[in-house]
Amino acid sequence: MKIDWTIATTRLVLTPFLPAHEDALFAMNSDPQVMRYLGPEQSRDDVRTSIARQKERWAKHGFGWWSVFLKDTDTQIGAACLQHLAHDEANPLEIGWRLMPQFHGKGYATEAGQAAMDFGFGAAGQDYICAVADVPNEASQNVMKRLGMRYVGVREYYDQDCAYFEIDKP
Repeated sequence: MKIDWTIATTRLVLTPFLPAHEDALFAMNSDPQVMRYLGPEQSRDDVRTSIARQKERWAKHGFGWWSVFLKDTDTQIGAACLQHLAHDEANPLEIGWRLMPQFHGKGYATEAGQAAMDFGFGAAGQDYICAVADVPNEASQNVMKRLGMRYVGVREYYDQDCAYFEIDKP
């Protein structure tokens, strides 16, 4: 039986990473503005490796990274995730997102984050979800607040200090 992990929201469609998404993911993940808080810019090989790794994570866990598209179009605007915090299965699940700069400020990150959170509380059966952002990344922290997440403090993940937010299942 084939499982469909695609999510449709009011304005977006989230679908697990596929090889067909490589060009858009590379454009986004090699953009210095997108990656300024997320780590080094990625090469095309890095993106291919990520797509393959995500296929394995979806098969193993039933969650991972989605490509985010504008609904009823083939315009990929970003990516969102539900994953183990810092890629450690002992950690809680976190939600995350990234968007191409031209799609910032339109509420898409909040909509994608809400979809990932709903998936976590629903299909993934979680009672608790967190999110982290580089301390200077106020835009992502504002998304977390709009999602109803509580600020806990600064904690170290991904080898850096992160603003840590959390939310319990409603």
